[in-house]
Amino acid sequence: METSVIIPHDVVESKILFIRGKKVMLDKDLAALYGVETKMLNRAIKRNIDRFPEDFMLQLTKDELENLRYHFGTSSWGGQRYLPYAFTENGVAMLSSVLNSKRAIQVNIQIMRTFTKIRSMLASNAALARKMKSLENKYDEQFKVVFDAIRQLMVPSEKKKKEIGFKRESES
Repeated sequence: METSVIIPHDVVESKILFIRGKKVMLDKDLAALYGVETKMLNRAIKRNIDRFPEDFMLQLTKDELENLRYHFGTSSWGGQRYLPYAFTENGVAMLSSVLNSKRAIQVNIQIMRTFTKIRSMLASNAALARKMKSLENKYDEQFKVVFDAIRQLMVPSEKKKKEIGFKRESES
């Protein structure tokens, strides 16, 4: 069975959050992807807790959980009685040694590919920004207009998005 059929990249990407400066996935989201209950996932982890050091897994604080609830616009997450765990890329990789079903292995492969894709996209954007800065320093005023235009294309402002949307509506 092909992994991309099990879980599309965009579904996995939507489950990756940025908490404490790290890209992580929550226990409840991982459990859903693996097709197990969250409490079963957490039991397997607790039986193998030595495999999950601080840089592999962290437990959210009350403030972080409240921030997530606010961010996603939900007042409760099914009566959770504990603070959720969040797993870094290394923690997700370690889950494959704890969860040994065929689906867990296939899901882990897809998650690892998605983390790699995100890391690659971030690296290419950073490299592009460095190259632009280097060229800008080298050619300074001669191409200022060009660099400003490229910068605007790289990060479109909300105002520009609204203007474009408005123009499209009025053109029809």
